[in-house]
Amino acid sequence: MDKKIDAKQAAALIKDGMTVMVGGFFALGTPKRLIDALLEGGTKDLTIISNDAGTPDLGVGKLIAAHRVRRLVASHIGKNPLARQLMEQGRMDISLVPQGTLAERIRAAGAGLGGVLTPTGIGTEVARGKDIVVVDGKEYLLEKPIHADAALVCGSVVDESGNIFYRGATRNFCPLMATAAKLVIAGAEEIVPIGAIAPENIVTPGIFVDYIVGGEQA
Repeated sequence: MDKKIDAKQAAALIKDGMTVMVGGFFALGTPKRLIDALLEGGTKDLTIISNDAGTPDLGVGKLIAAHRVRRLVASHIGKNPLARQLMEQGRMDISLVPQGTLAERIRAAGAGLGGVLTPTGIGTEVARGKDIVVVDGKEYLLEKPIHADAALVCGSVVDESGNIFYRGATRNFCPLMATAAKLVIAGAEEIVPIGAIAPENIVTPGIFVDYIVGGEQA
C-alpha cells in the first residue's frame, strides 16, 4: 500500500464534526501544512485535542481564528487571547486538562486502558463530577482515556511505510496521539525509502500510520 498522498487529499479525510488530535508544543512539531490544508478545505465544527491553543496565526490557533473549532481540549491557552475570548463569549467550548494528565489520558487510549489514576486536581474544579479512587489511603482522580477520530502528527523523517523519527522536542505528543486515533496522518519533513531509518531511531512504528504527506517544516 502506498501511504503517500497530498495535503488536499489528506484534508478531505477529515470530516466536519470530527474529533482530531494535533501534535505539537506551541506549534513545534505541529503539522502546519496539514492545518493549512484543513483551512483551505473548509472543514468545520471540529473538536481539537492538542497541548495548547497555539497563537492566532500559528498552529491550531489558525483553525480557532477561522472559527473552525467547536471544542478545544488542551492544557494551555495563554498564548492565544482569541481562544480565551471565544471561551468567555460562549462561542467555543474549552476543556482545560493538566498537561501530564492530558498525555496520560491519550496514552491510556492507545494502550487500551480504562483510565489512569492521578492525584493532580484533587480538591479543585478539575475533580468536579469525576470518580475518586482511594489507594493505600490516598485519593486519586480516575481520568478516562481520550480517543480521537483522527490524529495529525509531524515527523522529521518518515519512511515510505510510515515509520517516524522525530528530532528533539518535535516529538512531544505525536507518538502518543498516533496510537489513540482511528486515522493517523503524518506530515513529513523528509520521506525516505524503507530501511533508511535505523530501527533504534524509529519512535512511531508505521503500523500506526495510515497516510503520509510530504513537505512539512519544523
